[in-house]
Amino acid sequence: MTANKEIVAGDIGGTNARFCLARIEQGRVVALGETVQIQTRDVGGFAEAWSIFARETGRPLPREAAIAIACPVQGEVLKLTNTHWSIRPAALKAKLGLERLDFINDFGAVGHSLSQLQEPDYVHLAGPPGPLPAQGIITIVGPGTGLGVAQVLRTATHTHVLECEGGHISFAPLDEFEDELLARLRARHGRVSAERVVSGPGLRAIDETLAAARNLPAHPGPDAALWQSGIDGVDEIAMEAISRFGAALGAVAGDYALAHGASAVVIAGGIIPRLLHILPRTGFVHRFLDKGRFQPLMARIPVKLIVHACPGLLGAASTAA
Repeated sequence: MTANKEIVAGDIGGTNARFCLARIEQGRVVALGETVQIQTRDVGGFAEAWSIFARETGRPLPREAAIAIACPVQGEVLKLTNTHWSIRPAALKAKLGLERLDFINDFGAVGHSLSQLQEPDYVHLAGPPGPLPAQGIITIVGPGTGLGVAQVLRTATHTHVLECEGGHISFAPLDEFEDELLARLRARHGRVSAERVVSGPGLRAIDETLAAARNLPAHPGPDAALWQSGIDGVDEIAMEAISRFGAALGAVAGDYALAHGASAVVIAGGIIPRLLHILPRTGFVHRFLDKGRFQPLMARIPVKLIVHACPGLLGAASTAA
């Protein structure tokens, strides 16, 4: 790819598909244009969403695109994990008349964004302050519609982004409440992954378990309303559910850090910007550190939140740089 150009960047998740025009100069993403956001449930697939973006843009689109997508990028057909979309990259490239169409796992894209992000794009949460380490492994964890995980390995000469599906490891309860939460989810799903708890929809399962323990009905309405009730502090059970959610996120983030041998942890995902002032007051930090004999090691690992509006778009665009 040439050094200076404009491309289409995309970030396709279980709830939203986001597109923008990205300008690349001398190996860096220097600008992301206005984002067009489309709910995946409202359209039939990628080609329809692309057409909406093209119409909103109002001019011919570049003939190169880099797209982050919430599923493994393997094989001839890409099936998104948390929505109905399926994509055949080779056929789609021809249908859209593109010269180049690259797909990357969505949290692989967040991993690539780290090379473009600046210090103001992070908020420090735990561990030693300061910038992310120049060398070592950085674990990325991100709750949204699902639970994304990736690793970034920085050496003296190279940066390697390692994609994975770590959000689908088994959920490990750590107290009696989480034992009951696991039992409820197992009755519903059979096997229970970490994603069933540590994700946007996971708050609903936590709320139902808390309400059942008090012989109260669970909150009605959409998940977004439940989140907002807890964030606004207008409902005691919803607030407790978010606190429990933060504790579970801290536990799994610490588990990934141990498994990866991480030098730092970065928390991303669509939920995080709404929790900036709440997460430190939940059990996140306690659960992150609470790894028995390895608690001293965990205390040396910095944990940061990404507050950049569109790390997935930025990371997707950076792969073209």
